[in-house]
Amino acid sequence: MAVRKGLLGKDEALKAAEKVLAKSPGELTEVSIRGGASHLTRFSDNYIHQNVSESSQGITVKVIFGKKIGSASTNSLDEESIQAAIDSAANIANLQKPNEDFEGIPGPASYQEVKAFFDSTFDFTPVDRAKAVKVIVDAAAAKGFKAAGAYSTGATEMCLANSLGLRAYHASTSASLRTVVMSDTGSGCGDAAATDVKDISAERVARSAVETCEMSQNPITAPAGEYEVVMQPHAVADMLSYLIRGGFSAQAVREGRSFLVGKLGQKLFSDLFTAWDDGLDPRGFPMPFDMEGVPKKKVVMVEKGVTAELLYDFKSAKKEGKQPTGHGGFGGFGAMAANVFMAPGDAAVEDLIKKTRRGILITRFHYTNMAHPIKVLVTGMTRDGTFLIEDGKIAKPVRNFRFTESALRVFGAMDAASKEAVRAGRAVVPAIHVPAFNFTGVTEF
Repeated sequence: MAVRKGLLGKDEALKAAEKVLAKSPGELTEVSIRGGASHLTRFSDNYIHQNVSESSQGITVKVIFGKKIGSASTNSLDEESIQAAIDSAANIANLQKPNEDFEGIPGPASYQEVKAFFDSTFDFTPVDRAKAVKVIVDAAAAKGFKAAGAYSTGATEMCLANSLGLRAYHASTSASLRTVVMSDTGSGCGDAAATDVKDISAERVARSAVETCEMSQNPITAPAGEYEVVMQPHAVADMLSYLIRGGFSAQAVREGRSFLVGKLGQKLFSDLFTAWDDGLDPRGFPMPFDMEGVPKKKVVMVEKGVTAELLYDFKSAKKEGKQPTGHGGFGGFGAMAANVFMAPGDAAVEDLIKKTRRGILITRFHYTNMAHPIKVLVTGMTRDGTFLIEDGKIAKPVRNFRFTESALRVFGAMDAASKEAVRAGRAVVPAIHVPAFNFTGVTEF
């Protein structure tokens, strides 16, 4: 990859890291260099009101004496600033008490190449973004609606190095287009994200948002309670994130804050539920190593309803005599999944609706939060397209619901999934049918 404006590039990043390692007084030293360029176009009320770009680089130095650790960062890459960061990290380390929980740092490794940098994305211009926004705004205005949202493109790079010989570099691009189209009595959302901007269709995003908004006009109030539900991929991805985020971390299990305590290897979910994390799969946002420099591995967390493997960062793996899986670098939170996939089923989304006698079609959730980590109890609201299903057909738009429901129950009870899995946020998931879902209240919109 040629050096691009706003990025150091592999050679310069590694050269900077080597200088830090040479100057550090530590028995062990870790260097992390992160940077990139980002560009954003925002729009509201059917016109663009903001267009911004920025680029930055920063270095974090971790100096280690025995089990005494100090860390310091700077966003200036001149010699004086880097030396000041090294000195600060060393001084902090000398002032620390030994961290008896420290398990060392990873050694050198080889990494599988992944294609995640696309010139088409990096070179995407403000005019290109404006043209895409115009497609959405024109589609909304043609129906008398108003569109708001943002189109972002950019690139990031990460370079990791340490005194044991680890050297890692990765650069990637990303693009994200999102809009909410609204009227006085309804709304619809459309979005797309990709490493290659060519995979984003403004026409498809506009059509999804405008058509959903049109269907959502003049909603009725349906009573709260338990309903069958058809969850579209964005709703599935949101619920799945709470199940995966802390539940499958080896550290969380060891500390007793995961639903998997004493249940690893048990069948807790539907036969249709299989979920895994694969940092190398290009359908998501691939990266060959984690933020500790450990190579990423595919980890099957649930296979046909049976809990299978855990996610390990370097420290948890050392403590348990395991191999790290490439999911580290999140500090005290332990290992986390970053490129999640869920197995599709064999039905069309229309089939999921047809099998629903009386239920709710959920397009997406809004303002979700974890209410109970052991029960994986999630609370939030529906948003931008909530519909009543009667006798296998979408009958009427309904006002949004508040809900409190367990992700364990959702993926334990699901009895059908769409044959197409699509990218929703940073996950690739299908739509699903769930026989019972608990809505606790109704909103006024």
